[in-house]
Amino acid sequence: MDFTYLLTPLLTWLVVGPIKFLINSARQRAWAFNLVGNGGFPSNHSATVTSMATLIALREGISHPAFGVAVTLCFIVMIDANSLRQHVGRQAAAINRLSEGRDGFRKLRERMGHTLVEIGGGILTGILMGNLVYHLFVK
Repeated sequence: MDFTYLLTPLLTWLVVGPIKFLINSARQRAWAFNLVGNGGFPSNHSATVTSMATLIALREGISHPAFGVAVTLCFIVMIDANSLRQHVGRQAAAINRLSEGRDGFRKLRERMGHTLVEIGGGILTGILMGNLVYHLFVK
């Protein structure tokens, strides 16, 4: 049974998470446990969907319908990461300012979306991971 299509996004997720944590920690000059989650370099979501699109392109070819579906999913995820989640982060910042000093209010996370550089880093990481899985487990 071929688990390559399940293995690729899982491995990508497991590789990118620690990379992002270490980069964020180096930037803060302290362990960045508060930044685990959405946002940061490289984009975990972009890397995951790009790794799958890369694997499909290498195994099935770019003319295969599955590749078209994968690329469409990539665009949806990346547009969401860049615009929608950044708007959510701005709303969280506004809510935090309005609720500052109130008892029982837990500050909302403001860093939600990705910049184009973070998404680009995710794309490059995803392409590398898709190629790595293909050359190690498929070819």
